[in-house]
Amino acid sequence: MNNPLNVLIVEDEPLIINSLKSVLEHVSNVGPDFKIKTAGNCDAALLEIDKAVRSIPFDLVIMDINLQPSTDRKFLSGEDLGMELKSLFPKVKMLVVTSHTENYRLNNILQTLNPDGLLVKSDADFKDFIEAVKCILNDIPYYSKIVLKLIRSHVSHDFYLDRKDRLLLYQLSQGTKNKDLPDFIGLSKGGVERRKRNLKEVFCLEHEDDRTLLAAAREKGFI
Repeated sequence: MNNPLNVLIVEDEPLIINSLKSVLEHVSNVGPDFKIKTAGNCDAALLEIDKAVRSIPFDLVIMDINLQPSTDRKFLSGEDLGMELKSLFPKVKMLVVTSHTENYRLNNILQTLNPDGLLVKSDADFKDFIEAVKCILNDIPYYSKIVLKLIRSHVSHDFYLDRKDRLLLYQLSQGTKNKDLPDFIGLSKGGVERRKRNLKEVFCLEHEDDRTLLAAAREKGFI
């Protein structure tokens, strides 16, 4: 008999933890067995991670993004925790579940964690979770419909927006004032204005205002 796969579930809602356990139980009926550990916040997850480092690595991690920060504030969310897991367990398979639906947030998760699967809670049911786990264990990426739409939207464009471009668009969408943008983006005032001009050229809006730029960015799925 094969050894069970070691799984860590990081989720702060007990009902969802129970649902995820049921998902794994269903998968184990036709596939591998699972040895499951759970954690409801960053501190609890770090304890389980430390144990795994000293014993048996995790094979699969299913984690939420919205988590209570660690006591020392070194880990502020599931993204920080996910990067730590990827660093310590390079071979771990990761399924991220989130309630976020904003394109900017989802794109950031894809860029920072490059998870094997990404599911939006409002866009996935029990069958989707089962299918996601099965696919991931067979080295097949799995994304919910909202995420696939985002990926296809970006792939369909022949230009690339880097992190600072997306951050600029995001801050503009949040109503951040022009005078405050340099503090959020890490650029000089002149640098911010150059980025804006470049973005307007990319979207063929050279003579338009910021509101029109935001409308175009939303239409193309960048915010």
